[in-house]
Amino acid sequence: MTRISVFGGTGYTGTHLVSEAARRGHEVTSFSRSLPEQQVDGVRYEQGSLLDEATRRAALEAADVVVVAVAPRGDMAGSVRDGIRALATEAEQAGVRLGVVGGAGSLHVAEGGPRLFDTPDFPAEYRPESLEMAGALDDLRATGRLDWFYLCPPAAYGGFAPGEARGTYRVGDDLLLTDEQGNSFIGGADFAQALVDEIETPAHRRARFTVAY
Repeated sequence: MTRISVFGGTGYTGTHLVSEAARRGHEVTSFSRSLPEQQVDGVRYEQGSLLDEATRRAALEAADVVVVAVAPRGDMAGSVRDGIRALATEAEQAGVRLGVVGGAGSLHVAEGGPRLFDTPDFPAEYRPESLEMAGALDDLRATGRLDWFYLCPPAAYGGFAPGEARGTYRVGDDLLLTDEQGNSFIGGADFAQALVDEIETPAHRRARFTVAY
């Protein structure tokens, strides 16, 4: 059993993550700025923000692994990178592994090619948050002894396209994964499976990876 704290545990990714982790018998604590009306059995819910030092301390004290699944949008735009940077420093001191869920925007579309957020068809409204999360990845790569991983979803991922759980996925590194039809997709349940698999059996230490069908 692993003790797992999740920032953003009530969002799309976070809800799937805490559900999957609890299902597998891990001790899971969700941290979010508001508490959900519907709670997952076996998950402890705490109210607090990634930007609050006391909340970060509580999350680290309760965990072997802390995962950040917070998007830099709305009133969190421009602040998530700072929160991850602070948490990274504190996690390194505490000896806690840190996982960050990024976006697909910083993935390269081809070997040696541009990143997804630099392609002409990338939606302009998503570019700021993609740049912020790319910056957070740069910060992690610049850390010293911190044990971290950074997981990017495929291009079509989110509550708008939940999909059906398949129980399988492919793993890539810095390149956007697509299928034979050019689709880049994974459902929330299988993305959470990949996250918990990485927590249980670390295969990407101090590295970014991506998953898709």
